[in-house]
Parts: sequence; structure tokens; C-alpha cells
Amino acid sequence: MRFAPPAAALSLVVALTASVSWGQQRDPAPGAQVLLSQGETALEQGEVQAAIDAFEAALAVDPGYTPTLILLAEASRAEQLQGKAIGYYREALAREPRNIAAIAGEGEALAEKGAIAKAQEMLTRVESLCGGDCPEAQAVSAAIAAGPVTPVQTAEVTLSEEQKAMMN
Repeated sequence: MRFAPPAAALSLVVALTASVSWGQQRDPAPGAQVLLSQGETALEQGEVQAAIDAFEAALAVDPGYTPTLILLAEASRAEQLQGKAIGYYREALAREPRNIAAIAGEGEALAEKGAIAKAQEMLTRVESLCGGDCPEAQAVSAAIAAGPVTPVQTAEVTLSEEQKAMMN
């Protein structure tokens, strides 16, 4: 009985400490940081597949670092793989439900895919978190206004009779 007050105080301190550290963003593992930098550089240079490879490697090094998922989603959108991007955004949101970058990114990807009603829902969520003037809300609004993205058409490949025979 005489240990009850100190035990209650100690549990309160532990609970407060845990809740404070829960909301803080941590740095990625050093190896992952190098890979993330390489991926961001590759993405800026238009080398999307190299960026995806670097981001996937960073995710393998530090699977708990949520911003890696958002970078993977952005690179996937650059490759016009909106469905894959939405999957990455949703995984990020499962970890951090109030992550504005993930909510906005998913809204943009949904708009690019043609799911305008769902993109509107995401815009509403973004606006409720940061207001209508934040850059994330403006980006989702612009994506909704632009509408679906048409996929890049691939060149038609004509195979010779010899190549067709080799495939069979």
C-alpha cells in the first residue's frame, strides 16, 4: 500500500514520455539515409527506376521509416503507377493516420487514376488537418481539376518471322 503513490507517479511519467516520443519523427538509419539521398537525386534527374531501386533498398535497411514509403509512392506516380503509389500511401497512413503528405499524395494519385469522388474525400481530410491554404490541399485540388492522367503509349514492336519462331 505504501508503494502505490510512487508506482502511480512512475507509471504517469512513463505514459507521458511514451506519448511524447510517439509523435516525434525519428531519423532514418545511416545506411538508409545514404540510399534515400541517392534516390532523391536520381528522381530529380529523371531516373525514376534508379530512384525506386534506391528507395526500396532504403526500406529494406530501415523498414520502420515512414517517409521512405511516401518517396516510393511519389516515384511510382512518376512512372504512372498510381495503383502502386496508392498502396504505399495507405501503408504510410496505416502507420501514421494523420500524415498530411500521405493523405494528399493518395488524393493526387486517386485523381490521376480517375477516382475523383475518393480524391475529394482525401481533399476534405487534408483541409480538415491544415486548412485550404496549405500546399498539400492546393496540390490535391490541382490534381482533381486536371483529372485522370492518360498512360504513356508504348511503341508497337514488330517482330520478324525469325523472332516469332524463337519465341515459340
